[in-house]
Amino acid sequence: MGCGRGNSDSGNHSSKGCVCEVVRAILEIQNAAVQDDCNRCTTNCFLEPLGGIVNPARSNADTRVFTLLNKDGSPFFATFSNEPSSPCVSIYFRVEDIFDGCCATLRVLIPEDASGNPVDLLSNCGSKIDFREVCRVTQFDASDSCITVDLDCFCAVQCIDDVDLGICD
Repeated sequence: MGCGRGNSDSGNHSSKGCVCEVVRAILEIQNAAVQDDCNRCTTNCFLEPLGGIVNPARSNADTRVFTLLNKDGSPFFATFSNEPSSPCVSIYFRVEDIFDGCCATLRVLIPEDASGNPVDLLSNCGSKIDFREVCRVTQFDASDSCITVDLDCFCAVQCIDDVDLGICD
């Protein structure tokens, strides 16, 4: 169980950690977005419908972008396939599926600046996330890279934005 809480062997997903439940809720909200175009979200990961976590006027969103924090408080990151000269590490994700209780398939999202250029999130030494670069990220694009994670391995989830990546097109 994430963050030191006890784990139940009951098989009931309601006994899982909060990160698991938040990501499960994000998936349900994304799935409902196709059927519900009312966009009055504010800032909470659990708020429905999908489409305006930062901008309540936004419409046609198909993705709730989020980040995960490891148990030590550091951002979880993954790589994505890209051109050899472009950055290929991201801390931003879209949930694609949840299975076996708290395992999830996450799509790695490409962080971009206001001009649509990929943002290299790694520090100069290439081993840690550079938070100054994180602050430059204003938009996202879908990569073709997906990872499978155990959501019980994380301590926090932070919702960033609701965006339209053309996933449902």
